[in-house]
Amino acid sequence: MTERDTDIEFDFFEEPETREAARPDRPPARGGPRPPIRTPQGFTPLLRLVGLIAFAIVIVLLLVYAVEGCQSSSKHAKYQNYMTKVSQIASNSHSIGTRLSTLLGQPGLKASDVQNKLAGLARDEQQDVDTARAINPPGRLRDENSRMIDALQYRYSGIVGISDSVRQALRNKNLAAAQAGALLEAPAQRLLASDVVWDDSFKDPSKQVLRDQGVGDVRVPDSNFVQSPDFFTAAGLGAVVSRLRGANVSPTAGGLHGTNIVSTKALPKGTELSTSQRLPIAASTSLGFAVTVEDSGDSAEVHIPVTLTITNGTKSIVRTQTIAFVDKKQQTTVTFRNVQLDPSFFGSQSTTVKVKVNPVPNEQTISNNSAQYPVIFSLQ
Repeated sequence: MTERDTDIEFDFFEEPETREAARPDRPPARGGPRPPIRTPQGFTPLLRLVGLIAFAIVIVLLLVYAVEGCQSSSKHAKYQNYMTKVSQIASNSHSIGTRLSTLLGQPGLKASDVQNKLAGLARDEQQDVDTARAINPPGRLRDENSRMIDALQYRYSGIVGISDSVRQALRNKNLAAAQAGALLEAPAQRLLASDVVWDDSFKDPSKQVLRDQGVGDVRVPDSNFVQSPDFFTAAGLGAVVSRLRGANVSPTAGGLHGTNIVSTKALPKGTELSTSQRLPIAASTSLGFAVTVEDSGDSAEVHIPVTLTITNGTKSIVRTQTIAFVDKKQQTTVTFRNVQLDPSFFGSQSTTVKVKVNPVPNEQTISNNSAQYPVIFSLQ
């Protein structure tokens, strides 16, 4: 082995250890410690924050309005549902009152038939009372609901009282017609009172409650049981008893027959209308007209239609009532209640109120059977 070979072998085994690659030196720190990181400056972040807050407020308001809207809708539905039920009862009771007047004024019926029909009317009215008691009114209308039930109860007891009084009057043959009429008049006063209770203790207070609750557009129903108050007087009811006893209270064939209009008054103030002067009439939800008619003949008259017409030249409102019975030389009043006017009637200088009483059989003079009154309506 040559010396060169020995050197090569020695160099191989004596190769120095491999060192890590040297890391590049870091640049020396300049200017001391690093400053803190700052948020961007300017109006943009502030505007974003304001926008987020405004958006949150809008969401909250929308939620509040949605909840209030649901509550308002629910409240309106609750009161509307209640008044719908009352409206059906009011209509039924009004119909019973009309049937009662027709029954008592109808000639030719036997006493037994009248008694049976009165019992049927009483049952129908008692059903209205029971239906009203089954209604669950909104909390703020509980007192008014109780007064509505009172009105219906007066009607039921009035019918029962009239039935009992008719039976008693027919049993006592020595009771004069005037006394018999007075006997029937006492329970009949409950029928008149029922209309007052309905209007003053149920309808008007209920309207105020609805307005206070923000649902004043819900309609409160009316119900008038007595159509002709003068019929339920001692004179009118005495004629009913006389007829049931078999006396002839129907119009006689001969003699003088006729009726005439005594007066027409605007309700509720009772302003008497004039045929020669245009009078101002303050209209309200309780606007009505009372027409007083006199039997100017020598005979009692029955079933006399009376028509009320209000016209402004282009539109007309027509209502009709029937006088069941009026005795000779006596007066009776027909009342038209709750007349609702179209807005076109207010302020019109061409508005008139016309009243017409249909002629009775054998009536010769009919010029006093109608009257026309110029009026001007205004809102109360």
